[in-house]
Amino acid sequence: MSDACPSAYPQDPRLSQRAGARMSLRLLAGAATVVLLGGALVYAHRRQAETVPASIADVAQAPVAADLPRADARADRALDPNIRTPAPRRPARAPLQPPSPLRQQFEQTPDLYSFAQSLRLRADAGEPEAIWLLTRVYDYCAGYANAPVDYRNDTRALDAMKLRGATSMSAARNRISERCARFAPEDGLSYSMILVKRVEAAQAGSLPAEASLLSAGKPLEKTEDYRRNLVDRVARSKDPEAFSALSGGMGIAANGRSAGFAYQRVSGTQFAELAWQLAACRLGQDCSAQGSLMTSYCANGGICSQDPQQDFASFVYDAAIPRQGAEVVEEMVYSLTGEERMK
Repeated sequence: MSDACPSAYPQDPRLSQRAGARMSLRLLAGAATVVLLGGALVYAHRRQAETVPASIADVAQAPVAADLPRADARADRALDPNIRTPAPRRPARAPLQPPSPLRQQFEQTPDLYSFAQSLRLRADAGEPEAIWLLTRVYDYCAGYANAPVDYRNDTRALDAMKLRGATSMSAARNRISERCARFAPEDGLSYSMILVKRVEAAQAGSLPAEASLLSAGKPLEKTEDYRRNLVDRVARSKDPEAFSALSGGMGIAANGRSAGFAYQRVSGTQFAELAWQLAACRLGQDCSAQGSLMTSYCANGGICSQDPQQDFASFVYDAAIPRQGAEVVEEMVYSLTGEERMK
């Protein structure tokens, strides 16, 4: 249900009752593959300059060029100049606007259960931002809350395997366990409940919630006019949460559909999806190494950076975008944020 990262909860509501019981079996059965993602995916081996760029999720399928010893890596690059090598970390840039106190609290509070309790009173009063952030808490914590014992056991199993990438994934899962520790299966953090609350938030006036519904394939209205109008409203709002929530709906899912003349260039491709998310980072969403975005990618999708200090933007340019495409994506980001291109 998450908009910018792999959700902690199954998308199919029919699976909700079985999610906790199957979590341990699913994770352990695929662990040999998943834990490798933390390292193997991050430096994709591009053998052709014209290769279609991969989104973050697609990088998981990329071949590996990062496991070679240093000397062998140099020799291999001499034979094949298209082998991707680690890019230098990009210097962090200050966001264009600071996050609201509530959004900052969501990212920083060590106790999301207590935060959710404080949001409920405001949500019950119909405050759009409170309802929206409540759904973000539920989505972030759902994987843990529906089977806390299994979740912690799986994390310990990953640690015990000592496979490459397990450390990063375990750290992300432990971060979720600690922040969500007071949630329990009785809280009923189901996919259907989160969806209902997001509809409620959107109808109350939350633009991020409205955008998230479009990305989930469940927009408030199904007309193309509504879709184009929503894209325009998000772009004009410069709201980082709305940008992030819309990003999934502006990628391949939008291929062949009109986004309106002004935004057609940032619609319908994997580059476009990444551009909307990167623009969200520039506009003020927390895309730091410890933020909810990077944590959820790693904990729920096994997509983890080998550099524990690497933020989302550095990770994307390092792992998901061929160097020939970086300038294209940067131009998209500048067009969305309204910034002047840095020379």
